[in-house]
Amino acid sequence: MTVAVAAVDLGASGGRVIVGEVSHGSLDLHEAHRFANAPVTILGSLQTDILRLYSEILAGLLAAGRAGELASVGIDSWGVDFGLLDASGALIGNPVHYRDARTDDVLPRILAQVPAAELYAITGIQQLPINTLCQLVAAADNPAMASAATLLLIPDLLGYWLTGSAGAEVTNASTTQMLDVRSRTWAGDLLRRIGIKPAILPPLRQAGELIGGLLEGAAAATGLPAGLPVRAVGSHDTASAVAGTPACGSNFAYISCGTWSLVGMELAEPVLTADSQAANFTNEAGIDGTVRYLRNTMGLWPLQECVRTWELAGMPTRMSRLLADAHREPALRLLINLDDPAFLAPGEMPARIAAACTASGQSAPSSPAEFTRCIIDSLALAHMRAIADAQRLSGQQVDVVHIVGGGARNTLLCQLTADACGIPVIAGPAEATAMGNILVQARGLGAVAADLDGMRDLVRRTQALRRYRPRGNVAPWRAAARRIGAL
Repeated sequence: MTVAVAAVDLGASGGRVIVGEVSHGSLDLHEAHRFANAPVTILGSLQTDILRLYSEILAGLLAAGRAGELASVGIDSWGVDFGLLDASGALIGNPVHYRDARTDDVLPRILAQVPAAELYAITGIQQLPINTLCQLVAAADNPAMASAATLLLIPDLLGYWLTGSAGAEVTNASTTQMLDVRSRTWAGDLLRRIGIKPAILPPLRQAGELIGGLLEGAAAATGLPAGLPVRAVGSHDTASAVAGTPACGSNFAYISCGTWSLVGMELAEPVLTADSQAANFTNEAGIDGTVRYLRNTMGLWPLQECVRTWELAGMPTRMSRLLADAHREPALRLLINLDDPAFLAPGEMPARIAAACTASGQSAPSSPAEFTRCIIDSLALAHMRAIADAQRLSGQQVDVVHIVGGGARNTLLCQLTADACGIPVIAGPAEATAMGNILVQARGLGAVAADLDGMRDLVRRTQALRRYRPRGNVAPWRAAARRIGAL
């Protein structure tokens, strides 16, 4: 039995519609449509261009349908961002982007009402100003909140427009810092204490559940049949990426690397200790009741922003050449703390990196190759620290590190991560997120094994993977990690 399904995969910087043809022995992907995803600044507010994204999704589904008959559609995206609907179901304004400055001073206000230890014990979520909880507190006095009847996270909002059915898939709901990590239900008492109305939160869904059938209007725009199943997948892109990781057994770490690096392990139970809270680890819901125990680390975003700045200045930059030049630069000479909030916002990234280097007593990078080597070395160190902390805090050993997502194509980063960790790295697939999305849909149609191990075995058997072995000893990396710690 072979089925074809469409995965809508929205990342922080771009989106794709990918068709997956799946059977018990094969997994083939074909890109139907690709498009950019860039926020727009409107009167000082950084907003997601959600209507353009929806239009691109319709165009992608039209192209996917022309390639052959589809059995279902699934949507995943980045986390934490949301749209608000009024009582009629209409969207109230564009979703505000998580990189908007409105949440800069919100965390202290929340922690004044709910102590950090209690908040972590309930939600298990890393303290980040981008979390949905912080965004809602920041928007409390906005007139839109007074009119809001329903909050829908980005993939749920897009699924609602396709089907008319509102809900919240659990893997993405867990990123909001509003879900009880143990019961996997909305933390209503907590939200009321902070001044958020739990009534605006929709019913929860599990990955694999049917959302609904394609509405007549969406069907007409895509050329697909009305009633075509739209299925909930691991709608947080990292949940789908971890599901599509070609791991064997349980002693593995994963790095879903793109604009962000999500670095962690898959566990059966959350880790809610004081040490875990202090290390700023998060316990997000995974597929089939698993826990994504991870640290959310700045990924390739600073490099992406540097490239954008250089290109705007008339310096076209090819990434392959940039990485080749960076490979020839001295290792571990210039380092930055990528988790510094100074690197979160868009714009003038080279200047901010140079300022961070000089403020810490280092010289400023003077060429694109030096900036790139500084970022890649610092990111490999962030990976090393997160994996070491995940093992220490969970008590579970790691034998191999899987790098999936766009970062799997970055050979310099993959090798340096292996060197820093002293653990073999397996890179690929780059399209793990789309694969996880597709496999959950195919499982619902009976085309693949019913358990995660079987799904991952199919990925291992059908995808090209690259192995990186550690070189030399890790002492220079540990010394560099101490330097980063001092920053």
